[in-house]
Amino acid sequence: MNGIIRVALVDDEPLFTAGLAMLLGAQPDIEVAWQAGDGGQALRCAQSDPVDVILLDVQMPGVDGLATTRRLIEAGAQGRIVILTTFDTDGYVMGAIEAGAAGFLLKNTAPERLIEAVRTVHGGDSVISPGPTRRLLTAVRAGQVEQTRSQPPPLPGGLTERETEVLALVARGLTNQEICDRLWLSMATVKTHISHLLAKTGARDRVQLVLLALRTGVVELDELLIETEA
Repeated sequence: MNGIIRVALVDDEPLFTAGLAMLLGAQPDIEVAWQAGDGGQALRCAQSDPVDVILLDVQMPGVDGLATTRRLIEAGAQGRIVILTTFDTDGYVMGAIEAGAAGFLLKNTAPERLIEAVRTVHGGDSVISPGPTRRLLTAVRAGQVEQTRSQPPPLPGGLTERETEVLALVARGLTNQEICDRLWLSMATVKTHISHLLAKTGARDRVQLVLLALRTGVVELDELLIETEA
């Protein structure tokens, strides 16, 4: 089954997961491998049947989405985790990203965008809906208040000028193709720069690169908050 993306669904609402399973399972390149109703069950299933992408509800009884994300990452789970969130889950956004989530999707995401998000995450990139993005950046703003009164922390050593430039564009939400067009670089070169950024900074994915760029002053927070309103 080469080329098939194996997905797991974790949510305590059976009707929601049933709908997701029908939507994703109808795609020729996606297979729903298993479903779980809570974090504990998801941890057991992930250990016995690893998948490529885990769509994980943030609010569940027992082990919630944030704790499940941390435990999956600590256990070395292979699947990239995407949190399913709603507008009232502000407190989870920063914590889950720092725990290793590859992104956030609102539960009212359009079906075609959800499908594309699964493919995007499987391909190594991250996804994050505009609403959670604004809350994430606002949370970073709160942590930046003291920082702006002095010098921001330095970037990790060893970054080249071009890599720093690519980091800024990643933080502004540009795709690899858009970075190619902006800097007149080949796709292979852009991917190499991003690979070097991840290796040199220890970031897990593009979302964590955004946080790094904000914390080190590579990009301005207010600028990103304005861009996410678009």
